[in-house]
Amino acid sequence: VLADPDWPSLRYYPQDRLARIALPLGGIGTGTVSLGGRGALCDWEIMNRPAKGFVPTGGGAQPFFALFAREAGAAPVCRILEGPLPDFEFEGSHGSPAANAGLPRFRECSFSSAYPFGRVILHDPDVPLEVHLKAFNPLVPTDAETSGIPVAVLTYELGNPTSRPVEASVCGTLPNFIGVDGFETRRDWKGDTLPAGASKNRNVFREGAAGRGLFFDSEGVEPRHGAWGTMALVTPAQGAVTHRTSWAKQEWGFPILDFWDDFGADGRLDERERPKGLDAPAGSLAVAVDVPPGETRAVTFVLAWHFPNRYTWTPRDTDDDLIGNHYTTLYRDAWDVAERTVPRLEELREKTAVFVTALCGSDLPAEVKESALFNVSTLRTQTCFRTPDGRLFGFEGCASQKGCCHGSCTHVWNYEQATPFLFGALASSMREVEVGFATSDEGLMSFRVNLPLSRSQEFGKAAADGQMGCILKMYRDWQLSGDEALLKRLWPKVRKAVEFCWIQGGWDADRDGVMEGAQHNTMDVEYYGPNPQMGIWYLGALRAAEEMAAHQGDGEFSKTCRSLFESGRAWIDAHLFNGEYYEHQVQAPGDASEIAPSLLIGMGSNDVTRPDYQLAAGCLVDQLVGQFLAHVCGLGHLVEPSRAVSYTHLTLPTT
Repeated sequence: VLADPDWPSLRYYPQDRLARIALPLGGIGTGTVSLGGRGALCDWEIMNRPAKGFVPTGGGAQPFFALFAREAGAAPVCRILEGPLPDFEFEGSHGSPAANAGLPRFRECSFSSAYPFGRVILHDPDVPLEVHLKAFNPLVPTDAETSGIPVAVLTYELGNPTSRPVEASVCGTLPNFIGVDGFETRRDWKGDTLPAGASKNRNVFREGAAGRGLFFDSEGVEPRHGAWGTMALVTPAQGAVTHRTSWAKQEWGFPILDFWDDFGADGRLDERERPKGLDAPAGSLAVAVDVPPGETRAVTFVLAWHFPNRYTWTPRDTDDDLIGNHYTTLYRDAWDVAERTVPRLEELREKTAVFVTALCGSDLPAEVKESALFNVSTLRTQTCFRTPDGRLFGFEGCASQKGCCHGSCTHVWNYEQATPFLFGALASSMREVEVGFATSDEGLMSFRVNLPLSRSQEFGKAAADGQMGCILKMYRDWQLSGDEALLKRLWPKVRKAVEFCWIQGGWDADRDGVMEGAQHNTMDVEYYGPNPQMGIWYLGALRAAEEMAAHQGDGEFSKTCRSLFESGRAWIDAHLFNGEYYEHQVQAPGDASEIAPSLLIGMGSNDVTRPDYQLAAGCLVDQLVGQFLAHVCGLGHLVEPSRAVSYTHLTLPTT
């Protein structure tokens, strides 16, 4: 199972290690729905906001897939296609908080994954079929559009280990929860708070060139609301397909009982009349298939979505708060997504497998491969999004129901290296924003970018590590892309960003190659005085600027940067290294008026003459992060190599 060449696996989880697994399925900048370790779909985060723990409900149903199986000569059995729940899921005053807790499940379950591939392995001695759920979304390095399709692809492989044929059917159920994004309240496009809820949602069965399925939309949800859009559940199966566009009337558990009796009788579905007044009907789609003895048959479903109304992270309750999504400019609606994706499924799987298999087969330690590969999933979550012009933006991370810390924060995103190496054009778009839009004519780079881009400089504060890191990243992305036009276009602002270090009251106002001024940084505090973290970031930025200036024919500026680098490097090695690590020499200003206003965020000290949270003789955990990025960029050693090697855990050349 785990050596399947068509379905890579890097990590295997037995049944007692499944409770906290959630594999995000979706495209870059599209949001995701997660595949849980037991086979359930959880964390439905497809409506422009995080929604941890959210499982939608509507029309008497929650999302699930179910199996009907009848071995020749035996009675049929039905199970939802999920593993058993752990004991703690049945705690609580009103029963289990787990979705579909009362439905019969497979007795045994395990999970394997090599992101974005996930496999749920289901077994039950009372079921005549072995079932593997194989789920993925396309992930093709350098191709952000193919990697940005808003889909989750779910294939149920049914293996028949018996000596008799088995009649089977797989059914997917999804409530039409358009208008409900997992948050307790919602705002209309003017900013007014409204009760959360669906309104006049519709389910329609469709047949198209690529398959058959259910299309979900809404007549009642405000068309400018972030939770307005469409969904589709489609199968390319050629066999018998039956459906329901609504479940039966919702009272005392009757809808699920009616569904189970209907599906459990023969694996087919009969339509039900939509109850009056039901705003969020549930839809079900079933595919029947015969499985001969000793053989395997597969049933594939494509879940697609299309929610165009993303709003800025700095709203003003005006029309231009609606910034939109790139992916929704490429498709008319969710049905269009499915129609255009289904014919490419095998191609998309193969291209994704080529990349994942190559990484899994490398000689890197297993822990490194897992960390590198699995964390690429962050690009698919609501942490990241793309505006209609294709540019990539990101929060610092996500809380359960909202993005945390807006603005593609420069110093936080300094630590992220996957995007430039996998999707260089997206990384370059971030440089365009940081340098081309968020940097003022004086060189102040707002370390949080407000949107739309007409507001990009409004934050008006600079972070020392963020600004220096962006200069290094500009060099890195030019080197990776070879995009001469990008460098030529942005170089004037890059130079200004370097010169900003030398303003009155600035980071290096005396131009000695050492940062002494108020240095706001990723520790959410201002450091005062020379310190290794910001000092080494500065050295890296000077080296990067030296190289870029020389390439642009700006020889005098290149020489200036080199001179400052040499003097700053010598000073830091001579004065900050204590024999074991680099220290922070705290130099408090005599008065706040000595600090350039754009450098003082006000975090960590009410009295700048007696600043709090200074490291002094402490060992700064990030003191060599600038050296790390310099090595990524091929810029060589920024400080004495023998003083950095043991702490970066790298085997570095001596020249």
